[in-house]
Amino acid sequence: MSYFNRHLAEQLAEIDRHGQRRQLVPVTHLDRGRIKIDGSQHLNLAGNDYLGLAANRDMLADFYRQQDSSNLLACYGLGSTASRLMTGNTRPYVGLERKLSTLYGSEAALVFNSGYHLNVGILPALTGKQDLILADKLCHASLIDGMRLSLAKVIRYPHLDYQAVERILAKDRDRFRQVFIVTESIFSMDGDVADLAQLVRIKDRLAAVLYVDEAHGVGIRGESGCGLAEEQGVQQAIEILTGTFGKAYGGQGAFVVGSRPLIDTLINTARSQIFSTGLPPVSVHWLSTVLDKIPHLRQERAKVAELSQRLRSQLRQIGLQTMGDSNIVPVVIGDAARTVAAAERVCEAGYWVKAVRPPTVPAGTSRLRLSLNAAMDWEQLAPLPAIIKTALD
Repeated sequence: MSYFNRHLAEQLAEIDRHGQRRQLVPVTHLDRGRIKIDGSQHLNLAGNDYLGLAANRDMLADFYRQQDSSNLLACYGLGSTASRLMTGNTRPYVGLERKLSTLYGSEAALVFNSGYHLNVGILPALTGKQDLILADKLCHASLIDGMRLSLAKVIRYPHLDYQAVERILAKDRDRFRQVFIVTESIFSMDGDVADLAQLVRIKDRLAAVLYVDEAHGVGIRGESGCGLAEEQGVQQAIEILTGTFGKAYGGQGAFVVGSRPLIDTLINTARSQIFSTGLPPVSVHWLSTVLDKIPHLRQERAKVAELSQRLRSQLRQIGLQTMGDSNIVPVVIGDAARTVAAAERVCEAGYWVKAVRPPTVPAGTSRLRLSLNAAMDWEQLAPLPAIIKTALD
């Protein structure tokens, strides 16, 4: 074994010692929120297909029925050929970004290849050494990586502690050219929500810029599916509003909506956008098709909300600890090894559940993360609380 491979083996052994070794598992997606793994079916509680669109057979069949010789390359092509600034800005992009601007009432929109591409690209493109990034401590890893790539000073405030935000800005605002307050709308591990209206009031009073990542809000929250900002009535007051297509939209990619100067600046300065090959036309065309439906899926959004509320209630009734106010329902166990063992037992009972451990969450807060979607029914979920309880005994 070479020196390099010995070094890698030592790293993997250390990961094993901490119980944090991960592996890729081949998955086949089925309808009704189910998946097949190694020949066995499970209810998928580890995915993010919040509206059940990625595995919607009828929608997919209808999408491909529209394919013919006239649109084969333009709308169903499998390669964009280049970055968007070269020849990869295919016609479906134009239609998708126009629809996003209309839906969000913004001047412009820009699509990135993924939520990760978006979050590692925006902050480095917009900030410099004279700026401050003030971010919620539980922001997603992609936002953290974007902060690391930025030249700005970074302060991470305690989770949802807006008094801390005000204290920091009251003391230090005048030291910086621009201040960017960064938050998720719905937090992916706790399932809790930000008070965006309060953040808007703070940023307006103290001349800051608000950056809201709606990865877990778009499609699933708001009257038109625009997210938590729409639900809380502050959509138009947020300077940088982003979302992903990889969750409720059942596709691939991410987007930012905002002013024309913001979008033009990102086109010219966001390296993750400039130096990435564009998405295939078929992916962008699918997103455009889904976007037409999103505002009308109110019944699906209501169903997910009802399922989530009912599951939380049942978990609490039998003494399990949960939190949040979204379709992400955590069951906090605490000890990492106990959480892993419980997840394995729950999976054996037909529910695909993953143990979330440090460093993803703080030590002592390991949990099962239950992610619900509109393709599920309560009859499928009803046995789950008792199964989790038994798995912990």
